[in-house]
Amino acid sequence: MAGVPATDTPPPIDNLQGWLAGFMQPTVWIELMALALCVFVAWGFTALLRRGLGMHDEKLSVMFGRRVVDGVMFPLLLLALAYLARAALLKFVPLAVFKVAIPVFVSLVVIRVGVKVLQVALASAPWVRVLERTISWVAWLAMVLWVSGLLPVVLHELDQITWKMGASTLSVRTLIEGALTAGAVLILALWVSAAIEIRLLKSAVGGELSLRKAVSNATRALLMFVGLIMALSAVGIDLTALSVLGGAIGVGIGFGLQKLAANYVSGFVILAERSMRIGDSVRVDNFEGRITDINARYTVIRALTGRESIVPNEILITSRVENLSLADSKVWQSTVVSVAYESDVDLVTRLLTDAALAQERVLKDPAPSVALSAFGADGLEFTLGYWIADPENGQLGLRSLINRAILNSLREHGVEIPYPQRVLHMRHARGALPPSAGHEAG
Repeated sequence: MAGVPATDTPPPIDNLQGWLAGFMQPTVWIELMALALCVFVAWGFTALLRRGLGMHDEKLSVMFGRRVVDGVMFPLLLLALAYLARAALLKFVPLAVFKVAIPVFVSLVVIRVGVKVLQVALASAPWVRVLERTISWVAWLAMVLWVSGLLPVVLHELDQITWKMGASTLSVRTLIEGALTAGAVLILALWVSAAIEIRLLKSAVGGELSLRKAVSNATRALLMFVGLIMALSAVGIDLTALSVLGGAIGVGIGFGLQKLAANYVSGFVILAERSMRIGDSVRVDNFEGRITDINARYTVIRALTGRESIVPNEILITSRVENLSLADSKVWQSTVVSVAYESDVDLVTRLLTDAALAQERVLKDPAPSVALSAFGADGLEFTLGYWIADPENGQLGLRSLINRAILNSLREHGVEIPYPQRVLHMRHARGALPPSAGHEAG
């Protein structure tokens, strides 16, 4: 090894001695400088592109991530530049650094794509972290086997472990390659569906948001189904055999999965008919709140108190649901006030109207209305009615503010609010004399 000239091609990096000998070549410094230049160019171009696209605060970007170096764009550009530098240097110097760097960059791209896509598409799933770590371990293990030259040997050994399944012969290598292919296809499908969902749901509100949510769910389901079919084909599974499985699934849905299937179908019906939309105020089974999300299987309703109710979609289809926002987002509220019979009716009407109009949330059109609704046992009863357009911001607090304003206004103008009065009649037993009669008899 010592007699080999420095300009000759170093031995293949398939063992530890060859790996060390390759890095002892004087041309390694040229490779390191070229590699540093690739890193600098990739970092600068990614930063400029991120700034040009105005993605400083982008948190759900697969390509850019939260910083310049944690997205897919940086390692992807770095890998492309490394391949170009390798092709240029291969004509002049023997390579050692790039034989290690390129597998590392490939693994980094695989990890970044897998991790970022899962974070965007399945951010709320509890098992995402475990899956991310699995992708990282598999990618780095493949990189080590690739660099050390053991990958072909390991693949050959795995290919020798075979067994027959019907007319097909499977091996451990086939299963591993099929699983990796299926994972890659499903991650690509998740990536495309997540990008479509973000684009559809961006700047959408109300009924448009519900319709776009339906399109997004349908698109994701379709892409996942197509990805699964492609993955099964890549493994080598005959898709005609799935007809029997499809029949078994149909029987299972007809019996054990009937409720689950009904909820999924009901979810798509709700989103398609737009009978209930995200943001609507509804009342279901004495639970009133605002719809915050409509999923394929259930709907989330959040009450004004902060409590959330998860309602299966089948209940929203088969039960009576009161949608307070279906025809109009405005909601009518009222409060009842009693004053003494001697009070000025016109003055009380004006004071109640002014108390309602003083609140910013009360609509001017239609204007508040005051009616002498009843002649009560203790005084005149007035009903103040008013409209609001934002019931999701709370109703009890607004009613309290109006009642306090009414109380202060009536006190300032000397309008009496009567206390409840009751007349008590006492009946005496037969033959007993009233107290006054007994006193006179004595």
